[in-house]
Amino acid sequence: MATYSSIKKSLLSNPQTWLITGVAGFIGSNLLETLLELNQKVVGLDNFSTGNEANLKEVQSLVSKKQWSKFKFIKGDISNLKSCELACHNIDYVLHQAAIGSVPRSIKDPIKTNKSNITGFLNMLVAANNANVKSFTYAASSSTYGDHKKLPKKEDIIGKPLSPYAVTKYVNELYADVFQKAYGFNSIGLRYFNVFGKRQTPKSTYAAVIPKWIHAIIANEEIFINGDGKTSRDFCFVDNAVQANILAATTTDKRAMNTIYNVALGDRTSLNELYKILQDLIGKKNTIRHDKLVYQDFRDGDVRHSQADITKAHKLLGYRPTHRVLAGLKNTVNWHLRNTFNQK
Repeated sequence: MATYSSIKKSLLSNPQTWLITGVAGFIGSNLLETLLELNQKVVGLDNFSTGNEANLKEVQSLVSKKQWSKFKFIKGDISNLKSCELACHNIDYVLHQAAIGSVPRSIKDPIKTNKSNITGFLNMLVAANNANVKSFTYAASSSTYGDHKKLPKKEDIIGKPLSPYAVTKYVNELYADVFQKAYGFNSIGLRYFNVFGKRQTPKSTYAAVIPKWIHAIIANEEIFINGDGKTSRDFCFVDNAVQANILAATTTDKRAMNTIYNVALGDRTSLNELYKILQDLIGKKNTIRHDKLVYQDFRDGDVRHSQADITKAHKLLGYRPTHRVLAGLKNTVNWHLRNTFNQK
């Protein structure tokens, strides 16, 4: 099995053409940065509904002019089949990240979530299959585990969905499986567990907890914890998710294809623990001692605890997380302290 390091060396010597949907988003822009640094050709598709042009501008500032010239951006919506077909033309590897990725947003507007996450996903499958791409890797979600309580979560045991968002991500997995059986189209789904890192916006109404709390601590604003703070998550730094995508896209092992993998650390951090870590990290930098903590009701659609078993990705893809939670949080805090919050 090829290591992540050897795959990156191979890509440097033999560049490929990649499509990233949702390229202006958090994970998409991190994938773009890594691939351009590896001198790959990249096509990016985004409609800026949740992504932000500022993310692309930051990536441009971090790579060379020659590397940036290898990037082609298409403004388009995955719910439009023609946009998907245009984006998939002459593509080797598809990294499908575009989605409306929020549990509370899906509860508020399930129709819009369905249009992007199911219709959009199906359009991408059809377009990629017709374009004969080498591989199709897509963002699945740990929300698929639903009300299944046993820890750690293993890929082949799931419960009932707890939100419209969870339903859409499970349907993605079903469609991918059917496309393999009906058309021989290979794909790999990556069940992300609470990915965090640079360029994750703190400003959206539906912002993830880590950027939201970092921003609140820096600004000395109230922080709201849903429940008693003992709720736990398997937080995963974005560099680990980038690694998983590249490993999945480039695998040639048929045993590793047409399946689902957990992408996480295999660890648990409670919200109370997370708050303490962020408080300490930011306090050391800014001499801020944040104490505006407010506990409120549990949020609809949330699961109590989440922890992944990453054995399968370890064995079949060679997945080896490079950043534990603390290292990832240090990196993320430093990025937020260096940057203005000019995102949505």
